[in-house]
Amino acid sequence: GQGMSSWSCAEGHLDTGPIYVRENGRLHVVGQGGSPTARPFRLFPRGFSVELCMNGEDEGARSQRTDHFIFTYTKEGNLRYSAKSLFSLALGYVSDNVDRVDSLVGFPEQIAEKLFSAAEARQKFTEPVAGLRALQKFTEAYGHLVLCSLCLRNRYLVISEKLEEIKSFRELTCLDLSCCKLGDEHELLEHLTKESLSSVKRLLLKDNSLSDAGLRRMTAPVRVLKKGLENLLILDLSCNPNITDVGIGYLLSFKKLNCLDISGAGLKDVNAVTKRLQMHIGLVPSKVPLKEFDHSNCRTEGWAEQTVLQWEQAIMEAMKPQEHPRSRTAALHFYGKTHRIEEVVKCKLLETETKASGNLQFYKKENQNCPLPLKREAADSHELKNNKKRALAEQERERTSKQKHLCLTVEDWDLLNTY
Repeated sequence: GQGMSSWSCAEGHLDTGPIYVRENGRLHVVGQGGSPTARPFRLFPRGFSVELCMNGEDEGARSQRTDHFIFTYTKEGNLRYSAKSLFSLALGYVSDNVDRVDSLVGFPEQIAEKLFSAAEARQKFTEPVAGLRALQKFTEAYGHLVLCSLCLRNRYLVISEKLEEIKSFRELTCLDLSCCKLGDEHELLEHLTKESLSSVKRLLLKDNSLSDAGLRRMTAPVRVLKKGLENLLILDLSCNPNITDVGIGYLLSFKKLNCLDISGAGLKDVNAVTKRLQMHIGLVPSKVPLKEFDHSNCRTEGWAEQTVLQWEQAIMEAMKPQEHPRSRTAALHFYGKTHRIEEVVKCKLLETETKASGNLQFYKKENQNCPLPLKREAADSHELKNNKKRALAEQERERTSKQKHLCLTVEDWDLLNTY
């Protein structure tokens, strides 16, 4: 009796609400449980609260469980959560494992861009090995969409640390490597001759310690195989004093070249070089600086803009611990922390030197490409053409006799055999 009374009291205290019973195809309400003015049914008491406890699980399971929800707060300060869409969940999962994807060729560009952004937000492309594999999946499938323009001006550390990632970019149209001191033997300069960068139209190699040997290697595929940088329109070789008249001769294979800057090169006979450039590829000297060589116009553009910034920030963060002992000794000096600006200062000094020595910038006049010949002066034009052909033939004989051993050396053949 005592048990029944306690049960009845508990039943009276906890109002279970209406009970529905299905009978003979109809739904009946059984046990309204109380007066018509009874309070609405509550699943939990008023003071009930929930606390999410996941101490027993590892970090991976915890992140997977909470990553499926979006937690927000209302104006009153109450916590609310909503489930993420299936698309966002699948996008997050694939971006976490994007380096294991076989191929993205044929995958829709709109979804691929969102996938790239999700992987970039997770900093997948900064990882040493998996990041390179993931980046290659995108560059193989989407080429110029991932990156169409790359500015690495004064960023030699990024080039040295992320060389393989930079080499994975395809279909670039603009590449700025100014003030990086790469030299003739750098691996990235050899990569410029590959077919994956045949789309480059603007190449800025200012202040890179280049010489005639580097230009010979860079132009070998174009001179012999008609491949490589055959579509080059703008070329900046300023502030490279080791480039001489011989090196400029290698540039005559760039038939599509519209603008050339060789200010600060070690030319012996400027007039002779000017005549050769005008005669072979139709370039004439410019009296005013050309806007095509304004480096502020070149910047990184594409899906991977933030990726390149992440690389640079990670490299600078890694260098900070090494700078502390040096900064302690340099703290006594007023200019103790100017070591990062030294490269920029050197580049500016070279710019002032070239301005003092004079600009050597060339451009192609539009009227020189006019295909319509003048009929009135047909005979005179034939004579002029014959004279030009004879002069060209003589110059070519002299040049080939002097530079025959430079045209196809062992290094050239080794470079060409890589194709």
